[in-house]
Amino acid sequence: MGSRASSLLREEDIEEIKKETGFSHSQITRLYSRFHSLDKGENGALSREDFQRIPELAINPLGDRIINAFFPEGEDQVNFRGFMRTLAHFRPVEDNEKNKDPDAGEPLNSRNNKLLFAFRLYDLDRDDKISRDELLQVLRMMVGVNISDEQLGSIADRTIQEADANGDMCISFSEFIKALEKVDVEQKMSIRFLH
Repeated sequence: MGSRASSLLREEDIEEIKKETGFSHSQITRLYSRFHSLDKGENGALSREDFQRIPELAINPLGDRIINAFFPEGEDQVNFRGFMRTLAHFRPVEDNEKNKDPDAGEPLNSRNNKLLFAFRLYDLDRDDKISRDELLQVLRMMVGVNISDEQLGSIADRTIQEADANGDMCISFSEFIKALEKVDVEQKMSIRFLH
């Protein structure tokens, strides 16, 4: 199966994806095989429906938000390269040392890029800030009906009060970074990909 997947991917594409994402050759061919198996339309791209067939995303309360992160605004399909760029955010940070390219920019799996990815899960209207309403919507997705609206409101108010440094009643990306400075984001936002 791996040989079929790698035969559909050109060697130069694999090299470009390696540079851009930091994944190894074998990880790319394995993930291409997985991508290909998810591509029910067999058109070289995944739809939201293809992602919704993944059991772990189907049961995740933030599954829809995670799925949306794979799609550029206005797009309803993602190709393999876009798929790999999004997955690269979840590579463990220590992998960066193995694949160090002095000419490359900040890796997609850097702390800053992991935080930006997480921030965008909360920033529902993509206005570069998290409002109380957005925070409430995401909290509601995460806890369902297990907590009353009053309790959720209290959590949202307290979170904004603690994170909002400039008093605008929203959380900017810089405030988000500051609020999470003691959180081990590198560990919490990493998936071990087979080598």
